[in-house]
Amino acid sequence: MKKILIPLASIALLALAACSGSMDKKDTMNADAMAMPFSGPDSVSYAEELWSAIGASKMVGSGISGNAPYKGVHPHGAVLTTDTSKVKVSGHKSEVIVKKNFRGEGLTIDAVNADPAKYLKSITVMFKREKGYDPESKNWFWAKYKPDGQLFVNPKGMQLAGRVAKGKPKGCIACHQAAPGGDFVFTNATASSTNSSTSEY
Repeated sequence: MKKILIPLASIALLALAACSGSMDKKDTMNADAMAMPFSGPDSVSYAEELWSAIGASKMVGSGISGNAPYKGVHPHGAVLTTDTSKVKVSGHKSEVIVKKNFRGEGLTIDAVNADPAKYLKSITVMFKREKGYDPESKNWFWAKYKPDGQLFVNPKGMQLAGRVAKGKPKGCIACHQAAPGGDFVFTNATASSTNSSTSEY
């Protein structure tokens, strides 16, 4: 009887170990998916909601919706506009920074004022998400849109929405983490209150 029970127990233990191994692998895969810094389905869906929210607030479109155009810096357009407001996304109302990036032959501030649609190439957005979303990056959600609201895609085919390029030496987060004050925003209270049209976000 013992000779039969021991092999059966061994088989049961082996089966349990095999199941545990497969569960661990599945859990690891889920953890990897959850750790995806950007471009996952959740980030893309959230970016679509964000686009709708800023559209409803009249912050997007080809026109000049807020602050006057100013001279831009790389990697954004040579001429930019920056608008700030508060919008609600998935029940969370918070600060949003919308930067329109203008490029093209003959580009000047006057040219953008005269025909912004001709030069508008992209719209980059920072939205302050709920606490716990990404504490290391001050909970900012990042997205880069085409003028029609479609997300840009990087060379690897990943849509630019979420914690874009987190941990990489280049990209939204790497650049903005150097902002004075540690808030990932290139401005300060005095500049933003006195002359926000020349502030760099």
